[in-house]
Amino acid sequence: MKNYSFFFEDNRFDIDIVPQTKAHKFYELNFDKDTLYILVPLLEDKENVLKIFYPLRSYKILLQETKQTILWQFLFLTLIAFFISLLFSYYSINPLRKSLTILEEFIKDIIHDLNTPITSILINLKMMDSKDEEVESIAQSAKAISMLHKNLDSYLKDMQFQKNRFSLKEVIDEQTAFFSSIYNYLDWKVDVEDTTIYSDKHAFSRIIYNLLSNACKYNTSHGFVKIIAQEHQLSISNSSHGIHNPSKIFDRFYKESDRGLGIGLHIVDKLCKELGIEKKLEVDHNNTVTIHLYF
Repeated sequence: MKNYSFFFEDNRFDIDIVPQTKAHKFYELNFDKDTLYILVPLLEDKENVLKIFYPLRSYKILLQETKQTILWQFLFLTLIAFFISLLFSYYSINPLRKSLTILEEFIKDIIHDLNTPITSILINLKMMDSKDEEVESIAQSAKAISMLHKNLDSYLKDMQFQKNRFSLKEVIDEQTAFFSSIYNYLDWKVDVEDTTIYSDKHAFSRIIYNLLSNACKYNTSHGFVKIIAQEHQLSISNSSHGIHNPSKIFDRFYKESDRGLGIGLHIVDKLCKELGIEKKLEVDHNNTVTIHLYF
């Protein structure tokens, strides 16, 4: 409008002569109910001013068109940026994905190759004098390696479950005997009813093994482990130094210390979901950690 006042060469604007008042300010954009306008002084006329105006309705239409144009440009540029990001992600992550696949296959091959020597060691240890303390110590270490091997195997493979009926007390007693001999400084309390449950025995043993392993490794120096099982509920409690992030302890690779691999409780979570077992974590004011299983 200001430029128009110099040359009058723009057909979008109209002009009018209006009386001058003290409230008028020149070359400032104003509006009324119908127009946008500016006021320009007339050199030879001190009583009137020149009003250059633009229809308000036309302005609103133009503003709406401009907004739509900007919106479409924004969406178009966002779409281009999205596809560029996808291409960049693919070319940057694909080598990493291939490396992880190769590493996973390599680990699977190692686990498969370890199965034979571990089985051989355990079989031969059973044939030796189990009353010998050195033989018993080697047997416990071999069992620990075997348990770790089975843990990694169940983590990497999609297990095929075969449900059958078995004694809950038998599974608990077997795992308790293994851990109580290693962590004999802990106070062990076991109260398990002789209940028969219907599930996959090997997978259920994996769950108990990992829960007891965790309860022992992260216990206190003069702590306890308490196992109670009644009907269709199993509770494993242990003293601890506390849990910083209870909501994360079942996450893969999460651990609150340098010990372990961070997959034990993740395997518990995975197997519980596969077997339809509900789990619940509790931590009381004495830092006693309890995990309840409902099956």
